Amino acid sequence: MGIIADPKVCHGKPVIKGTRIMVANILSLVAGGYDIQKILEYYPELKRQDVEEAIKYAINTVQEEELIMR
Repeated sequence: MGIIADPKVCHGKPVIKGTRIMVANILSLVAGGYDIQKILEYYPELKRQDVEEAIKYAINTVQEEELIMR
C-alpha cells in the first residue's frame, strides 16, 4: 500500500495509504512490545507489508534527520 501524508487525512500525519491508521500508532504498538502478528490482529485491515513499511518509514525518517548540537 505505502505511506502517505495528506493534509486532509489525520492532519497530514503519515498514515498507511487507504486507511486512517497513523504510522505513529503502529510504532507505539511496536514500542509496547507488540510483534507484527499482534499488530495485524489489532488492525485486521492491515497486511504484514503495511507494518513493515511503517517501520521502514520511521527508520528512514530518523536517518535523514539532521542533528543540531547546542
